[in-house]
Amino acid sequence: MHIREYTEDDLDAVFRLRKLAFNSSERPEKLVQPGKHGLVAELDGKVAGVLGIGEYAQFYGGAPVPMGGIGGVSVNGATRGRGVAGALLDKALSTMREHGQPISVLYATVPNLYRKRGWERAGLFQWVEVPMDRLLSAPAPTELIPSRPADESDLTAMHDCYLEVARTIDGMADRRPPRIDLAKVLEMDVVSVLPGPNGLRGYLTAQREPSHDRDMGRLKVYDLIGVDVEAQLNLLATLKSWAGTLETVDLRITDPATLDLLGATPLRYEMSTSTWMLRVVDLPAAVAARGWPRLADAAVDLEIVDEHAPWHAGKQRVVIEDGVVGVEPGGTGAVRLHARALGPWFTGFQNTHALRRAGLLEGDPADAAVLDQLVGASGVPRLADFF
Repeated sequence: MHIREYTEDDLDAVFRLRKLAFNSSERPEKLVQPGKHGLVAELDGKVAGVLGIGEYAQFYGGAPVPMGGIGGVSVNGATRGRGVAGALLDKALSTMREHGQPISVLYATVPNLYRKRGWERAGLFQWVEVPMDRLLSAPAPTELIPSRPADESDLTAMHDCYLEVARTIDGMADRRPPRIDLAKVLEMDVVSVLPGPNGLRGYLTAQREPSHDRDMGRLKVYDLIGVDVEAQLNLLATLKSWAGTLETVDLRITDPATLDLLGATPLRYEMSTSTWMLRVVDLPAAVAARGWPRLADAAVDLEIVDEHAPWHAGKQRVVIEDGVVGVEPGGTGAVRLHARALGPWFTGFQNTHALRRAGLLEGDPADAAVLDQLVGASGVPRLADFF
């Protein structure tokens, strides 16, 4: 088996694989795109599998950690069972490390395939269904902020507004170009902004969904971003104006405060949840890139069990000194962490007690306590982008 980076010459073969795997009918104009690269596996000189890697970054502790987003993993049906997908993932680990991506995220339809290579569930991607009567009962703003339609001159300010909120929510992507084309947002049906004295205080993007039978249809709200409470309440008020033409709004959760602290959701409500899996590709680099709370000087001796990433396997020490957190080789290996444990610990999705009960961590709970203090009570890690 030969694995290499794909080129434009692989476009037809890759399209055929992904058409069969994902029922995709739209043939891309280009395979190699800014902010994205990928790998193909060849068997007997023919492309037998493909894997894409997008260049992203996720916020953790307020710092953007470079992330390789895995997507479009496809294997020819005639060559399945010959280790093609596993070989692609193994190569992807070293490739992402070479590209300076110390963590990796994917949305898994077959979780066990990725768990064998160290990925584990580490956060949520969610939509909530909000009936119009619930929107109407949301608090009214005390300050009226006139909104206006966005245009191309607002794109940078919209991104800045998003970043102001996203950097406070662990797991959110920073939507950096070139992987994310900021101008694509203007193709949506609704793109409105709330001007402020120093940029934007908020913005809303949405798409009108067609109606079926007697249903009046839905509004899918992709981003409801407000940098303060009055901005969020003003954006919620704009959604109330759809009363009489909509029965339901589907809201993608970007800022959990909008739903949990300001919305009027009932005790029970409909929510669509996808889980994403994260893999720590390079532990020292990932820890160095992440933001951490300031703790007293301490150290945790780890033994990392990771056969697919030998560069960080073995005995490592997490050292906290003068407010700086780092990883260095050595120590006693008092806390044994399997590769799958690194992702949910890094994001704060699971604490060390849950990891121990899952068989992914071993050692004295007292020795592991500092690991929980590091990630703190950061809330549920979230992504609002699907790839």
